[in-house]
Amino acid sequence: QVQLVESGGGSVQAGGSLRLSCVVSGFTINSNCMAWFRRIPGKEREGVAVIFTGSGSTYYGDSVKGRFTISQDLAKNTVHLQMNSLKPEDTAMYYCAARTSGYNCLSWLSLTPSANFAYWGQGTQVTVSS
Repeated sequence: QVQLVESGGGSVQAGGSLRLSCVVSGFTINSNCMAWFRRIPGKEREGVAVIFTGSGSTYYGDSVKGRFTISQDLAKNTVHLQMNSLKPEDTAMYYCAARTSGYNCLSWLSLTPSANFAYWGQGTQVTVSS
């Protein structure tokens, strides 16, 4: 059974940093497509960052480019999201997602609200105060 478990969320002041983690069990993340999404209540899900694991190549949404970094730890079957220079508008529930196909992984197609990811975590809340 595939499980994605996020952690690392919390409350922080604007300008601060948080590091989210997504531990995967049930399959090996190497050579797959992993992403972070976020959702604000009442709004569409927004893709934040995606990584093609193995190569470690990444792609980011415009709203977080230069501030967030997605990375992998293949030994721990884990993907991280380092979030720096946080803003109040980053406040959301953050979700980890995975799919076993790398097709179109590193493109805007992987960050759309309807992007096709087979596996999702339960989410971790990030709150940024001004």
